[in-house]
Amino acid sequence: MILLLVGFFLYWSSAQKIREIALKTAVAYCQKMDIQMLDGYVALNALWLKRDNNGKIRIWRSYLFEFTATGEDRYNGKVVMLGKLIESVQLEPHRI
Repeated sequence: MILLLVGFFLYWSSAQKIREIALKTAVAYCQKMDIQMLDGYVALNALWLKRDNNGKIRIWRSYLFEFTATGEDRYNGKVVMLGKLIESVQLEPHRI
């Protein structure tokens, strides 16, 4: 039981660090694209196991966030991560 709790805590701690990386990436990308990130958070959307370029199995995560370009409409963005590495940042088509 203790090993299970320790394993869960280690996974949770790692997941929080990766979530912070995704949040910083989303904020930086929004600043670069001159749009405003809304609500200041990213939400885990999907979780999967996937192999990286070296063939090692990593946890693939997709995080969603919301942004606005005009101040009136809300749009979704997505940060995709494989392990601790950013795979992509995607934005919905939006008005400028």
